[in-house]
Amino acid sequence: MIFNIHQTIQINMIKIESIANSSVFQIGSAGVIKPYSTLANTGGFTEPAPEIEADVIPLTSFVPFTPPSS
Repeated sequence: MIFNIHQTIQINMIKIESIANSSVFQIGSAGVIKPYSTLANTGGFTEPAPEIEADVIPLTSFVPFTPPSS
């Protein structure tokens, strides 16, 4: 089966908030999306990060949700 797709795309502005290793950004049609991934040491690190201690208490605090009275 053969598909012929003709399209015109005009993008005036596009804003991408975040790109992760598994992100797919596509404009238009594609028969095959080939995976591509890179890993970069942009911080210049030379050794693994130190292990965290087991008794560390997270700084997250939870505030109970109280729905507004109607």
